[in-house]
Amino acid sequence: MKILITNDDGINAIGIKKLANSLKKLGNITIVAPDRERSATGHAITMHQPLRLEKVEYGDNIEAWSLNGTPSDCIKIAIEGILNEKPDIIVSGINNGPNLGTDVLYSGTVSAAIEGAIHNIPSIALSVYGKKRQINYEGAAVHSCNLINVALENNMPNNIVLNVNIPSLNSNEIKGVKITELGIRKYKNQFEERKDPMGKSYYWLSGSIIEIENNDISDVKCVENDYISITPLHFDLTDYDYIKKMKNWNINI
Repeated sequence: MKILITNDDGINAIGIKKLANSLKKLGNITIVAPDRERSATGHAITMHQPLRLEKVEYGDNIEAWSLNGTPSDCIKIAIEGILNEKPDIIVSGINNGPNLGTDVLYSGTVSAAIEGAIHNIPSIALSVYGKKRQINYEGAAVHSCNLINVALENNMPNNIVLNVNIPSLNSNEIKGVKITELGIRKYKNQFEERKDPMGKSYYWLSGSIIEIENNDISDVKCVENDYISITPLHFDLTDYDYIKKMKNWNINI
């Protein structure tokens, strides 16, 4: 099996190293990941500056590259510029923190997986949800292999992404797996105004999450209760139900 791995925390992040070492037993690993943290970049791609790709020593039987671009750049350049043939699966992660609910729209981790689906390659985004500051990747690393095997055995479609959030626990402490829908995540944001040494204003985004009661089949509720959440996502954002209503609009041009 040919596996392409990326992330948005950077090529030296703990999560991507844990993932690569765990997946080595499944097949040949290629890593193309950002040269530094690129969290919350969404599906941005680089168009107006050069991309620089550098080979990285990453251990036995792993070919690794760092890129001065976004997670989506990493997938595009891997498929269209580095690999001689398409990978069998793309795995993005393991992200340091969850990608739940509406946060998937901002996530570089999820967007990299979506870029894989755009290229018609089965793609999985892996993230860790922790109730404590210290992240435990053990459960995520162990269960990632099984999740990938099950997805491929069940002929996972090429045009969807599995968004997987795994509790920050040891593998034997995780209660099970649930198939979920996206929940809701909202934040009380605050832009703090500061002054640089030249006296000019700049702003720093901070804030806290707003507690919202999500339903029992949401990804948010699932990981809060120590289950692995798997949510199938599609990059087609069309609201087909509303198309039917819009056909009754009287639009004259």
